[in-house]
Amino acid sequence: MARYKQMCPPENLKIQEEDEHYSIELEWQHAELPGPPVLVGITLAYLLELGRRGTGHHLKAHSVEFIHSMGDVEALESYFGCRVRMGTGRNRLILNHEDLDRPFTSYNEEPLEILTPSLDRTLEERQSQPTMSAKVQWILTRCLTRERIDIHNVASELGMSERTLQRRLTEDGASFKQLLAKTRREMAVAYLADPALEIKEVAFLVGYEDPNSFYRAFRSWAGKTPANWRALQDDWCSALVTE
Repeated sequence: MARYKQMCPPENLKIQEEDEHYSIELEWQHAELPGPPVLVGITLAYLLELGRRGTGHHLKAHSVEFIHSMGDVEALESYFGCRVRMGTGRNRLILNHEDLDRPFTSYNEEPLEILTPSLDRTLEERQSQPTMSAKVQWILTRCLTRERIDIHNVASELGMSERTLQRRLTEDGASFKQLLAKTRREMAVAYLADPALEIKEVAFLVGYEDPNSFYRAFRSWAGKTPANWRALQDDWCSALVTE
């Protein structure tokens, strides 16, 4: 979980062994703020629930700490099965050593051998592009179909202010507007290569509610309409097959 959580920004999991316990701390990548309390609570609760369902035992945490006030302490302590402290300066779940040694009843080595290499390749590709521009583009590829995507949304995903994000992008020699256009262009080209997708569907997938706006944008990127670009690619592929 700690290894592959890196592919789902903006959170990281930091695991440390502490005598008879393990501490799982939730950190934010490039964060100035500790993250939304609701998301923090859900993440730590999910980790404990994963252990419960995986091992088949009703595990209880040793203790839980939160930076923010989390509301109903009694309800949280009932769920986690331990004391819950707030205002501690960090968000972490502390588990008993013996509970982390319990095997998962659903463990299956074969699908792990299939999935792990692909996950490792994706993680390595992401780690080889540590610039802020690359991180922003990666987030944009997942968010383009949202109703409204802007620098505020992306800054929130990264756990930083808009001003800090703009400064980091300027250091990379980029701007949010440029990266948004680049991401849309690259994804549009990839989607147009799929003949099963109608052009209006491609427009939606790259974040345009109005197909006409997509047509104008694509013409400015490629010098051709989406339909003409797709036709040229089809002709080119046909020529290669004929040769």
